[in-house]
Amino acid sequence: MKPIVAVVGRPNVGKSTLFNKLVGDRVAIVDNIPGVTRDRLYRETEWNGTEFMLVDTGGLEPRNNEFMMSKIKQQAEVAMTEADVILFIVDGKAGVNPLDEEIAYILRKKKKPVILCVNKIDNYIAQQDDIYDFWGLGFEHLIAISGEHKVNLGDMLDLVIGFVEKVEPVEEIDDSLKLAIIGRPNAGKSSLVNRLSGEERTIVSEVAGTTRDAIDTLVEYNGEKYTLIDTAGIRRKSKIEEDLEYYSVLRAIKSIKRADVCLWLLDGSEGLTEQDKRIAGLAFEEKKPIIIVVNKWDLIDKKKNTIKSMQEYLLGELPFLSYAPVEVVSALTGQRTSRLLEHADNVFAEYTRHISTGLLNSVIKDAIMMNAPPTRKGHMIKINYATQIATAPPKFILFCNYPDMVHFSYSRYIENRLREAFGFDGTPIEIKFERKNEK
Repeated sequence: MKPIVAVVGRPNVGKSTLFNKLVGDRVAIVDNIPGVTRDRLYRETEWNGTEFMLVDTGGLEPRNNEFMMSKIKQQAEVAMTEADVILFIVDGKAGVNPLDEEIAYILRKKKKPVILCVNKIDNYIAQQDDIYDFWGLGFEHLIAISGEHKVNLGDMLDLVIGFVEKVEPVEEIDDSLKLAIIGRPNAGKSSLVNRLSGEERTIVSEVAGTTRDAIDTLVEYNGEKYTLIDTAGIRRKSKIEEDLEYYSVLRAIKSIKRADVCLWLLDGSEGLTEQDKRIAGLAFEEKKPIIIVVNKWDLIDKKKNTIKSMQEYLLGELPFLSYAPVEVVSALTGQRTSRLLEHADNVFAEYTRHISTGLLNSVIKDAIMMNAPPTRKGHMIKINYATQIATAPPKFILFCNYPDMVHFSYSRYIENRLREAFGFDGTPIEIKFERKNEK
């Protein structure tokens, strides 16, 4: 899990502008796969080779002072809990604001690295007097910046990296299979955890969004251990009224990163929504194995081949998850829920599977004989051999003479042949074409 750097501060100090400048064009957005969208609130970025996740805590639309104060406090409290480093943004032109002092008081209470960024300082010499008062907020690290004009952002990021490099990665100490249960609010995630664990471990409520934090529940089944990570429901952005809901998205992402397998829960009584697709996209982009779980099956009007029809519908709407198994369950009655753990074992085995080079090249050779790479720009593409370089997810390199000319459709063809030969059910696989080493 990459270190988290949170951007906090009162409204209108330039948080979002700074966030956009920092992520810049470094972010690779997957836009050629149907159904995959990205939330713009968080981005993985890097500075001088050190990677971290940047989180914007913007989005406050206060209606009155009381509302503003309470949300600011919540924002700062959550930032202290979730972030490894905090960028506290203030407005250099407006001077110290009472809200700045309130946020500073909250941030000082816990021992988290805080960098006080005095924003909107376009000319340091002319605006020196605007900076001095902010030392009174009581932070050791203060830097004058301009997010809009990228003034001193390099020096600020150097400070960030100094703290980030000291963050020790969190090591998982148990050997259980970790299952992140993800989905929209009220899809039945907590009910499923309760059913699988056999006891009331999480709050089950009809009010959407009850679960705010990721809650771990350790269960045993057939002698095997599983950690169920019940994530907060991810809401549509238009419905996010509290800053804490932004962090629900962040916590879900953190849970996905921790997980070995994702159980993506859908409300079968409501059908597939665009928000569901976005949530699936989070797991897809993290290259995690995924099982599509259609919950509340007891509420569905059963017809002939209903399960098969549901599977065909979902995989038709989600072509980027064509490899994912689909299971229908009822967390309320327990129908088919125990099968999910068996599915998870099988999917994880596929996720960590390694194919011998000899067997792999035999399959690739047969695939080429059936359908050779098409000629591009007068060049005949010749694939020499293939090898698997990693697992979790499985990664393959195919060496050829013109790797840049291999069309993505042929890469998809190779992927389909590999899945036909070896399965890889529920897991993404990566295929790269590289130039053959002439030596």
